[in-house]
Amino acid sequence: MDLPMLPTEFHTGLCFDAHHLLGAHPAPEQGPDVWLFRLWAPSARRVQVFGDFNSWSGQDLARDAAGVWSGYVTGAHQGQFYKYNIQKQNGDWALHTDPYGFYTELRPGSASVLWGLPTHKFQDKDWIASRSARYDQPLNIYELHAGSWKRHPDGRWYTYRQLAGALIPWLKEQGYNFIELLPLAEHPFDGSWGYQCTGYFSVTSRYGTPAEFAAFVDACHQAGIGVLMDFVPVHFACNGDALARLDGTHLYEYDSDVGLSEWGSYNFNLYRGEVRSFLNSAAAFWLEVYHCDGLRMDAVSRALYWQGDDARGVNQGAVKFLQTMNQGLHQRFPGVILAAEDSTNYLKVTAPVQYDGLGFDYKWDMGWMNDTLRYFSTPFDQRPALYHSITFSMEYFYNELYLLALSHDEVVHGKHTLIDKMWGSYEEKFAQARLLQFYFMLHPGKKLSFMGTELAHFREWDESRAMDWCLLEYPMHQAFLRLVRDLNRLYLQEPALFSGEYHSGRFQWITREAVDDGVFAFTRTSAEGETFLIVLNTQDKTHNHYPLYFDNFCHAHLALCTDSPYYGGSQSPVGETRSIPGGVMGKSHTLYLDLPALSGSLYRL
Repeated sequence: MDLPMLPTEFHTGLCFDAHHLLGAHPAPEQGPDVWLFRLWAPSARRVQVFGDFNSWSGQDLARDAAGVWSGYVTGAHQGQFYKYNIQKQNGDWALHTDPYGFYTELRPGSASVLWGLPTHKFQDKDWIASRSARYDQPLNIYELHAGSWKRHPDGRWYTYRQLAGALIPWLKEQGYNFIELLPLAEHPFDGSWGYQCTGYFSVTSRYGTPAEFAAFVDACHQAGIGVLMDFVPVHFACNGDALARLDGTHLYEYDSDVGLSEWGSYNFNLYRGEVRSFLNSAAAFWLEVYHCDGLRMDAVSRALYWQGDDARGVNQGAVKFLQTMNQGLHQRFPGVILAAEDSTNYLKVTAPVQYDGLGFDYKWDMGWMNDTLRYFSTPFDQRPALYHSITFSMEYFYNELYLLALSHDEVVHGKHTLIDKMWGSYEEKFAQARLLQFYFMLHPGKKLSFMGTELAHFREWDESRAMDWCLLEYPMHQAFLRLVRDLNRLYLQEPALFSGEYHSGRFQWITREAVDDGVFAFTRTSAEGETFLIVLNTQDKTHNHYPLYFDNFCHAHLALCTDSPYYGGSQSPVGETRSIPGGVMGKSHTLYLDLPALSGSLYRL
């Protein structure tokens, strides 16, 4: 056997196609039913491949000078199970799944499955050609966990094909144009939601085959729905039959106290070139093979700072890795979206790498989310003290390219669902949930909502059961869904609500000092001059004839009010009103509006 050495880029952390070089691949040039196996395990004493093709008796692989073990196996074919049997330096043997395996048996089994790179014939050429980061386009993301959106009556998961058939019409009807899937890389424990991976190149077998997942993405594209994948580049599952201590050493993980994460998983050693190439390639794999439209990078804050603690300093290896990965992905896959879940104050997360940025397209606005949810969960009489926590988001909004996220993390582990976080009675919770949705959709920034939000879920999300679809039998929940749908559609259709939103001239506060009244008012304006007035009344009292001051005459047409009976409220303000001459603080005109308690009102000016 005379196989070429892996390129230098693999060892220096600059490789994005290691999945073409390592793992198990058909080798038809060597004969029918011949497969080539290659594993990087530099400290192993001996490596064998066990599988259905050799009755799990083992076949030795040969080692090259760089620590890559290779060998051809005859009599192998797609669908057979296999593992590597690795002898460590101390003489112990252990079976491991293939780090570059493309499919894995259903848990609790962990054998890799011979599959090869998926070869689905995509019909999305036009979609791919038109992709962009959508800075000046609407981006309304529906975040979902594939195993708990819907289930069959007997509790079985929907397959990828079944999910496509049910999900796509729902998304189109409700006004979402992208989905973000919680991680689908193979993972042994359902309760990790996919965030403790063992198979970074293996789409989970829970819901079907790689071919079926490729067909799912293709179907989404045919329907005009983008697909983002949640990607976990910081830590991995500790399972002894996967990446952990693969060759008997800390090969993929740090070998110090920073090696263990707060979730009981191992942190990737982002200083090691081969590990960076593994992660670069895993990220590229989902974009290349499955045509995903981007990645949401999980736990970036835990990479930027050692153990996520800024007091321990910046992890420069992680910074270099993120820059290299983002730049490389953008070069190879133009128009894809790379978003960072980052709660730190690290600068230039969304700045280009050439300007010392990390190169992400968007950063989750965790500050906006925390401030907003804290305000809405606070009793009405205590809200004046928190008033400026709502206005604060626009003080820093233009420092990064922000995405507003009301994600899965906010509706689990005793945190309560969004509607259940709201202060007050049952009716007040609904009124404020409507107001929160209104504010979320009309505040600058791209949008992400977790599944179930649209139904006004009172029960926390649980990955082991489906959403509470029965809520749609209740009028209040039906009305809430109508509001979500109408806001989503309005957002998709109106350039004033998405175009140029990262330029400060398109947003203007009308009032941000009505502390005791709990009133917030601002405008959003398109490049063509179309303007919306957005008014929030966050107190439990109606404000009649409430004055707002403008520089010029304005004619306000009511476009939507969350207190409309159509949305489960009790009243709607008058449909239109005009400002009158006279104002305060240098303003020439005053517009008087009726603001129902705990409501949001949208006007065209």
